[in-house]
Amino acid sequence: MLANQRGFITSLIFILFIIVLFTLNIGTFSLSTEKVLSILSKPFLSQHASFTPMEYHIVWHVRLPRIIMAFFSGGILAMSGATLQGVFHNPLVDPHIIGVTSGAAFGGSLAILLGFPSYLLILSTFSFGLLALFLIYVTTMFIGKGNRIVLVLAGVILSGFFSALVSLIQYLADAEEVLPSIVFWLLGSFATASWAKLAILLPCVFIAAYLLFRLRWHINVLSLGDMQAKMLGVSIKKTRWFVLLLCALLVATQVAVSGSIGWIGLVIPHLTRFFVGSDHRYLLPASFLIGGIFMIVIDTLARTLTSAEIPVGIITALLGAPIFTLLLLKTYRKKSL
Repeated sequence: MLANQRGFITSLIFILFIIVLFTLNIGTFSLSTEKVLSILSKPFLSQHASFTPMEYHIVWHVRLPRIIMAFFSGGILAMSGATLQGVFHNPLVDPHIIGVTSGAAFGGSLAILLGFPSYLLILSTFSFGLLALFLIYVTTMFIGKGNRIVLVLAGVILSGFFSALVSLIQYLADAEEVLPSIVFWLLGSFATASWAKLAILLPCVFIAAYLLFRLRWHINVLSLGDMQAKMLGVSIKKTRWFVLLLCALLVATQVAVSGSIGWIGLVIPHLTRFFVGSDHRYLLPASFLIGGIFMIVIDTLARTLTSAEIPVGIITALLGAPIFTLLLLKTYRKKSL
């Protein structure tokens, strides 16, 4: 089983490279694989240019940062979903449940309404995402003294509250200019991907994802239930809140650079468990890879299906809902046998 899990993760890495190379070819301006490879190797090899400056710009400054951002955004959501489902011992928990996504969405919507520049939009989104987590912490400690059920309920309450504020902003926004920008941003898009945004996203991803992976044993123990975790010497409240903070940092950063995207954090962890099981030593990296690959495919569909780009969140919902239904059917059929 161990060799199978490692082999599966290795296969995912190989599939990732193939998909990245393939999607670099696709778009309004199509390129051959040979030309893409030549463009990618140009900064590292001294060779005669067999491509135009425009083709170089399309690959290095339009498609590649977009693909990288899509991969890490999908990976963030999937890994956070797998982690939260483990530490809360609840298969229906995802990054949206804890309220951080809605808080970040409110921050971004408010910034667009007020006409903030892009760097302040990112800062506002990130700040309100963390504010949502702080409010959840205060509510949980005041009402339930850290109880995990109260924590989830507090997340649901605050998520609904911030969603109402987002609706209020949409109501107040100018219908011709501001409202379309808010709606498109809320549905998620990688159209504005750039190396500058990746410079914001990647440090947070690497640090938080590394720390989550270091906590994989603690997450495994928490997934067994609070009683077993306490018997095995895990500090339940401290570990759960630290993991929650790391997931909040990841999700707030993702929403800040690419908007709110649903279903990935719920569907991908369930799909991944069919291949690697529930051991978080393999579930976390496999979820990250599958989530990232899935998001690259979704984004490629979003920018190529029609002449006008489709928001990513629409496609994730259209595909995520039936996939999750099939996973549920398969799971409960196995249990009934």
